[in-house]
Amino acid sequence: MRQTSSVLYIAVDALIPLRGASLQGLDEFTAILDHQGIPAVWLTSRSRLQFDDARRKHGHTHPFVAEDGCAIYLPEDYFHLRPASGASRTNKAATLRLGRFTCIPVAEVLPAAAEALQTLSGDTCVPVVTLSSLSPRELMQNTGLPQREAELARQRDFDDIFFFAGASDQEVERFLTEGRTRNMEFRKHGALWSAAIGASVKSSIHELAKLYDRALRYHAHTVGIATQDLASGLFPFCERTILLADRKSAGTTLDEPDTPQTRRLPLHSPDLWERLLAVIAGKG
Repeated sequence: MRQTSSVLYIAVDALIPLRGASLQGLDEFTAILDHQGIPAVWLTSRSRLQFDDARRKHGHTHPFVAEDGCAIYLPEDYFHLRPASGASRTNKAATLRLGRFTCIPVAEVLPAAAEALQTLSGDTCVPVVTLSSLSPRELMQNTGLPQREAELARQRDFDDIFFFAGASDQEVERFLTEGRTRNMEFRKHGALWSAAIGASVKSSIHELAKLYDRALRYHAHTVGIATQDLASGLFPFCERTILLADRKSAGTTLDEPDTPQTRRLPLHSPDLWERLLAVIAGKG
């Protein structure tokens, strides 16, 4: 691994939307980072299967954190880690082999979240519907995605995707509060929710930072890059932060009290990537 002063952690869901074009210039930015030897870890709420095509399209060859901090996925021979002997999807292990990746689990693997979700629903009498229980037609209707993409949306490694079936706001809040006492993590994705046991972006970054420091034999600063809607889930766990602000968020401040001093760059500026590279290099 080449020497670098920083490892980037980029929340990319707003830059690579499920529908529509990615932010212009992302491919070139990714190529320049690779040329300069700067690792860029991508963070997403999507699953490994949902995200793999986007990574290939944009030439991303570094680790990524999927399902909102459920797991770290390492490309072939990255850090030269191997799946632990005897590991399986049903037992927590230091590493797993999932598809083409060596996976470092942070959350408990499925079906743990699915079982916990159904138990919680029964205990609280708050009805939920999981994507895994829907017919193909219902799945397309509830996700708003074409059939192939909708099928990928429900094929998860760790978390379970669901929605509330006619529950009131008070019932939803009671459900979420009780779930959190059971070590369940919830994320809202429009009308849908995800549930996982033990998911943590903070732990994901901590584990990756240790691996990078070991490979480099010194500490590389963690730099978080995100749009306003995703910053609060990433910035508190990074040493430096860069907010990609649109016009609506340019004058706002982050709600997180422990967020480090944040550099703001205009998201739709024609020279965004050049300015971002300058800030990463400490020249801007």
